[in-house]
Amino acid sequence: MATTADIKNGLCIEMNNDLFSVVEFLHVKPGKGGAFVRTKLRNMKTGKVIPHTFNSGIKINVQRVERRPYQFLYKDDMGYNFMHSETFEQIPIPEETINAPDLLKEGQTVEIVFHVDTETPLSCDLPPFVELEVTYSEPGVKGDTATNTLKPATVETGAIVNVPLFIETGEKIKVDTRTKTYSERVK
Repeated sequence: MATTADIKNGLCIEMNNDLFSVVEFLHVKPGKGGAFVRTKLRNMKTGKVIPHTFNSGIKINVQRVERRPYQFLYKDDMGYNFMHSETFEQIPIPEETINAPDLLKEGQTVEIVFHVDTETPLSCDLPPFVELEVTYSEPGVKGDTATNTLKPATVETGAIVNVPLFIETGEKIKVDTRTKTYSERVK
């Protein structure tokens, strides 16, 4: 058992029969009264972030999680199917646990977070940036570049990303998977 002094970003704890990951924490020692730890916790199943305050020195139940490399194979009625990069075991993952399923293409390498005690997948994280080919975009009108204007473009996975006017069909772009926004053109 750990105490509140062991809280750090990324730590996985069990609270109210749910698993939470510490997103942010702050140790507070007011002039009057006891110290406490103010945290923001992300529910590992739903992804919802909640604030929570712990009194200083109380016991917390730390859970072990493990990040494992997997490769995306295909999508079917069971969910998204992944293969472990070293053992070649295959597992289906529901769409809710993937942070950006519309940017996932076949052969993409991802990290799946597992709860070590129960061997259940908690979340699937894509790399911060992925390179995708633009399959359709409206042609940009010459002279429309006075401001930072964006136009919708469809990428090879079917997702729609807003891109600058100079991006055309067939070009490769880098997309930020955390915000689902255009980052840069790939040469």
